[in-house]
Amino acid sequence: MKARDYLWCALNLMLDREEVLEQLCPSCRQKAEEVCCPVCGQPAGATVGGQNASFDQERFERLMRGEQA
Repeated sequence: MKARDYLWCALNLMLDREEVLEQLCPSCRQKAEEVCCPVCGQPAGATVGGQNASFDQERFERLMRGEQA
């Protein structure tokens, strides 16, 4: 494929998404346009940057001491 073919595909994907969004009511459209975490589904702006929400500090410390999990 040439660069223009990739551009054509990308543009048509964007247009298809817009057509689907136009069929939704305003509140559903707003929810569909929100940027969400792909793992937990929460809004991306609600997470604390640089912090892993699933990190278990106690387990990490036990493993550092050589204890079994």
